[in-house]
Formats: sequence, structure tokens, C-alpha cells
Amino acid sequence: MQPPLYTIKHIRLDEPHAPLHTFCMVPRSYLVFWWGQIALGHLYLEIREKLTAETFYVKLRKALKPALHQYAPQLVEDDEAWQQLISEGNTAALQDAFAGHNPESIPAEVPVSVVICTRNRAVYLDKCLEQLHQLSCVPHEIIVVDNAPLDNSTYEVASKYKKVVYVKEPRAGLDIARNTGALSASCEVVAFTDDDVLVHPMWVYWVWQTFQDKSVAAMTGLIIAAQLHTRAQVNFEKYWSFNRGYADKVYTGDFIHSTLSIGPPVWEIGAGANMAFRKSVFEQVGLFNEYLDVGAAGCNGDSEMWYRILDKGLTIHYNPRAIVFHEHRRETGRLKNQIFYYMRGFTVAALLQQRQKEEAGYKRHLYYVLPKFYLELIRKGFPYYRSRTSTIWAEMTGIVSGLIYYKKNQQKLLKSLSK
Repeated sequence: MQPPLYTIKHIRLDEPHAPLHTFCMVPRSYLVFWWGQIALGHLYLEIREKLTAETFYVKLRKALKPALHQYAPQLVEDDEAWQQLISEGNTAALQDAFAGHNPESIPAEVPVSVVICTRNRAVYLDKCLEQLHQLSCVPHEIIVVDNAPLDNSTYEVASKYKKVVYVKEPRAGLDIARNTGALSASCEVVAFTDDDVLVHPMWVYWVWQTFQDKSVAAMTGLIIAAQLHTRAQVNFEKYWSFNRGYADKVYTGDFIHSTLSIGPPVWEIGAGANMAFRKSVFEQVGLFNEYLDVGAAGCNGDSEMWYRILDKGLTIHYNPRAIVFHEHRRETGRLKNQIFYYMRGFTVAALLQQRQKEEAGYKRHLYYVLPKFYLELIRKGFPYYRSRTSTIWAEMTGIVSGLIYYKKNQQKLLKSLSK
């Protein structure tokens, strides 16, 4: 077995650790920095990178700056306070800063329904469910939606766990399964994750805590790579990552209005592997569009939902303390297939969003911005097409396939907007 391309190291600044600059001696590492249960940032160390202690700390400060600006702003500009942080064994600079972000007590259970949509992936599901039952704070219920199963393996796994509600959905399609899960949920907060995800012990707590703010209609959270063993996993994390950063972000209708001319980049808000909603929101904006995502157009059912929520003037909170770990696809062929359906679904969703607001800039993005972008990528990647350009043909054919899908299904797609 080949060694991993990158070794992931989780470094806890609130615990005794070796001098941080010693990590710059370990190339091909992906360092994730934490304070207690809160992730602060990450850093790639490349194999050909010649780092001194000084240059390492410059990179580290840049990586941690967005989170520290939120949690401990005095460290962002104060060189003396920064030196205290990185000194061996001296973490006093952050003790007070994080005191208000670590809950004094954690309820054993919170009124959250967790929905997992799955199809013939019993091994992944078993790991996911086992870990969900071992959280510091567990959800009231876990709903497993068995989507068009070929056998009874999902039911057999789900029946092992006491908190699991098993629901069989015979119609194939991820957004069909998501809607079935949402309608089956008994709690006001409905959280979604994937069967190839392991959640942080505090995930459910932070999901629930986010909705204590009554203005929040939906949320997304931080997704960290579980492993970076293969070139496909590294390429996905570097160029298609689900990770949206380590500082809170609040999205309102202003996000749509301020970016309307370029086509609001709602895909930046988060990913379906770590998202949650007030159940009442589905009554306001509708359910997931069943013509999107796996089983239909491709992907982007989640970001199309973000668009509708924000267009209604509601609020979405990106909370990086709600953390999950995602296992990316290991094989290049599977990655290319995934990216093909990402871009196909993205194209269909963009055209649907264009129809909802004719002044939106999605058509310009599809017909002018992206062609120029890909021509430049073709030029840069020639003749080997590695790293960022390794999936370029899957991306372009995905866009073309999305245009064809939209044209063939336009009447059904437009009809779905009126539901």
C-alpha cells in the first residue's frame, strides 16, 4: 500500500505540544489547528517547500487570521500577543478569548432530527450511525432514508440502532430522499449529513445552538477532509473543497442583491453534507427541487435551496463550530464522474435561478465567463492536464450536458418553480 500523499495532523493549541515550527520539518502534511473543540485553520506543507521557522510562522499567522480575527482579534495585529501564542507551552493569550465559546454545560439530547439519505452503502452507513450514537450531545432522532434500494442491507444496518427511524423511499433521487426525510422529521430543526461523513462529537450541539437565534432559517457548517491519501482526494480538497473557512458568516437577502449582476454564487454558502433547516422554512420556500442532484440533473439541490431562502429575505448562518469529516472519493475516475455531475447540476440550477430573476447574471456567467475561464485552463494545462486541470474535460462536458438536460426538460423544470 502506498503512503498517503498528505498526512493529516490535528494540532491542539490548548494542549502541550512541540514547538510549532518543528512541523515545518515534516513535508507533505496537512495541518489542522484547534483550540479545544474549535477548528482555527489549516496549512499545507509541500514536499519541495523550504521553510524556515520564520516563514512557517508567517504562513501560520495568515492561515489562522480569519478565525483569530473573530475569536481573539488582539492576536491579529499584536506581534507580542502572537509570539506568546506560538511560544512553547504558552497558550495564555487565547484562554480568555475562547472562554465564552466553550459551553459550560452540554445537554445529553437536543430536539434535532438528523436525516441521512443513503443507497446501497451499508458499510459507510454503519460507521456513520455508530458514531452518531456516541456523540457528546445526541439528536432526538436519526432518520435513515433508504433511496431505491437494491437489497435489504440498509434496513439491516438501521435496525441495529435504537434512535434510528427507517424510511424507505422507492423513487430514486437524492432530493426526493431529502424531501422524504424532511417530511418524516418530528423536530423543528432538521439536519442533513451524508453516509460517508463522520461528525464531530459536538456537531449536533452546535447545530441546535445555531437555531437558538430565531432569525436563522438555515445553516451550514465546516467540512474537513477525513483523509488525503490519493491524488484524487488531494485534487478535490485543493480545488473543489467543501471547506468554507473557520470564521462565522451570515448570509441574508443582501447577498443575492449585491451579487445579482454576476449571478449570486450561492454554492459558496456550504454543502449538503453539513446543513440544517427550520422545518417551517420548507413551508415558506418549498422543498428541494427533485429535478436536481443525484438521480436527475446532477448536483446543486442544496445551493438552489440557498438561493430560494435568501431570495425570500431569510437568513443562513455558516457556523464553523458545527464540524463534520468527509471521506472524498479515492479514485480519479470516480472524482471525474463526481465533478461531471457537479457541473451539470450547477448549470441547470443556474438557469433555473436565472428564470426566477431575469436580471441575474447567470447566463452571462455560463456563456461568457466560463468559456473564457476554460480556454485559459486548457492553455495552462497543455499538454499534461494535471492537478487543477485534471478534471477539465469532465467539467466542460458536465456544463454541456446540463445545457442539454435543461433544454430537454425545460417545461418540467419551469413547472417545478411554481410549486
